[in-house]
Amino acid sequence: MVDYRPVRHGPSQGNIAYFFGIELAEEHRGLGYGTEAHKLLVRYLFATYPIVRIETLTDSENKAEQRTLEKSNFTREGMMRQAQWRKGAWHDMVLYSILRQEQPE
Repeated sequence: MVDYRPVRHGPSQGNIAYFFGIELAEEHRGLGYGTEAHKLLVRYLFATYPIVRIETLTDSENKAEQRTLEKSNFTREGMMRQAQWRKGAWHDMVLYSILRQEQPE
């Protein structure tokens, strides 16, 4: 599953980034599909929309997704402490982003 949507960082119309998430079925994980999906989605969003930033979050315990994002040229920006309530507990989330000028050719 792939989902993306605009987010605003401030009142100006130009302060738009895109946030996205990708979820792979367990049997398709570890095969490179996630990395390829990230790269294709980044290319699509920058080619289609006049944005300078794409961002995403992942659970701090999801090391595989963090490696995938880093292989896709995303930069780890920081930790959002207790940002998601799931399975009866608060979980920390890691914020990643990529800027237009960081996109590989």
